[in-house]
Amino acid sequence: MRGLSILALLLALPGCTSKAQALDSNELAFAGQQYRVVRIDLKHEQLGLHWRNPQDGQPFGSIESLRLWGEAHGRRLLFAANAGIYDHKFAPLGLYVEGGKTLVPLNLAHGNPASGNFSLLPNGVFAVYPDGHAAVRTSAAFKTDGKTALAATQSGPMLLIDGQLNDQFIDDSSSLKWRSGVCAPSPHEVVFAVSEAPVNFHTFGRLFRDKLGCRDALYLDGSISQLYVDGEGYAGAPAFMVKPYAGIFAVFAKP
Repeated sequence: MRGLSILALLLALPGCTSKAQALDSNELAFAGQQYRVVRIDLKHEQLGLHWRNPQDGQPFGSIESLRLWGEAHGRRLLFAANAGIYDHKFAPLGLYVEGGKTLVPLNLAHGNPASGNFSLLPNGVFAVYPDGHAAVRTSAAFKTDGKTALAATQSGPMLLIDGQLNDQFIDDSSSLKWRSGVCAPSPHEVVFAVSEAPVNFHTFGRLFRDKLGCRDALYLDGSISQLYVDGEGYAGAPAFMVKPYAGIFAVFAKP
């Protein structure tokens, strides 16, 4: 009985159960739609980016491939989400920094129709810095800051800029897609969200402003976007919509 009591006490303590990680996953309703929202505490979890398998140099391409790679190396995947927009060669279209190394430079080219949403300005950068804090900045502001990132992805458009919706968004737009985005409501907290059904940019931006408490937020991608949470599976676009990813955000369980 004493042994069982000790076991029960240990399981009740923070960090002693498989779900007791410093990330929080919830489904919430906003403006008649459902969203999956994941909050990550960067003081306790390491959020990284993964593009290519370090062993063979081949792109992971999917969250499942990354999960299996982690499993083969004794690492359990707790969270994953596709990163920014990529080109027809399945390479990041804009800035991509992984492990402190810039693999694709900042892209400040404007107005290229082939860039799709990336050219809906202003676009922006989500970055995690060596001191552990994260931020969303417009691409121009990121360049001006000149700070070295540990991990960064460039995508677009910006959903929110200093608390204001992107002025190119139309309230009743009929452009509806599954959409994913990210923000950092405080320096050490990151919030990812994906819609469970198609929505327009205006509604998706308001989610981050009015429900998630963000002042700057970045659109990541649409139609193919999914979030993965250990024990809960996938949320976002249906599987048949998903195509190979060029970059994947991930949190692995600590050893």
